[in-house]
Amino acid sequence: MSAIEVIKLTKKFGDFVSVDEVSFSIAQGEIFGFLGANGAGKSTTIKMLCGLLEPTSGDARVGGYSIISDPEKVKANIGYMSQKFSLYNDLSVEENINFFGGVYGLNKKELEERKKWAMQVSFLEGKEKTLTGSLPGGIKQRLALATAVIHRPGIVFLDEPTSGVDPISRRAFWELINSLSEEGITVFVTTHYLEEAEYCANIILINAGKIIAEGTPTALKQNYIKSKVLEIEAKDSIELMSLIESSQLKGEISIFGEKIHFIPESNTVSSNQIIAWLLATYKDYDLKITEIVPSLEDVFIHLIEKKY
Repeated sequence: MSAIEVIKLTKKFGDFVSVDEVSFSIAQGEIFGFLGANGAGKSTTIKMLCGLLEPTSGDARVGGYSIISDPEKVKANIGYMSQKFSLYNDLSVEENINFFGGVYGLNKKELEERKKWAMQVSFLEGKEKTLTGSLPGGIKQRLALATAVIHRPGIVFLDEPTSGVDPISRRAFWELINSLSEEGITVFVTTHYLEEAEYCANIILINAGKIIAEGTPTALKQNYIKSKVLEIEAKDSIELMSLIESSQLKGEISIFGEKIHFIPESNTVSSNQIIAWLLATYKDYDLKITEIVPSLEDVFIHLIEKKY
């Protein structure tokens, strides 16, 4: 049996369709990425799956319970961490752990055992009395996740858990997520950091409430972009991008930080020929061009541009 089974889940706010007949399933113990830009429908979906928001139509079974007929049982058998970490800043670390342990009905023995675990994974051993609001973002993030799974749920939902956290802390956080998966906990994570999706076993890309792609990270990159991507460094990337867009070259072009990614429209012209033409045509821009494997961000941009 799947840990989560979603069937044509839909949510409308008046005439606005936030989630549009979304269907998918997630295996037990899987790290599942639900990815998309802000406003794509990620948080609305996760709130429905947690029994916090009633669907307009469709249903889902989470841990074997229907979000329509058994929302309270769903809530009792999951963990949930929002992008605001769900902690009380004016309580100490220990008081936060005790509070969430009490909410989830742990007895004294269970709470003491899980408290030791929570302190360890949060790197807070010996700092039980520290005020939570004074913690660095990365440590607070790990503590929030520990309190979300302190009752050992089979499924944990993480809604934009790494938003606003530095890259090093994000990596440490994902190490903790992997350890939970190894214990058999199903992890459902929403994020707009597409590079984080590489840590997921399976991924769904959502846009405007609809699923636009799904599969493993490798499959998404292989199946949706058939050619290599040219990564271009230049002294004025924005100006160069505009020139390439209006040139004879046919393909998709987008900005990645200070670099340009260009995906040729077809394979009739080799990458070497395109590179030679770019170097000759725009020699004043000090170009450095590398052929790279597409990233998940390339896939997402490709699918969005294809749609519109």
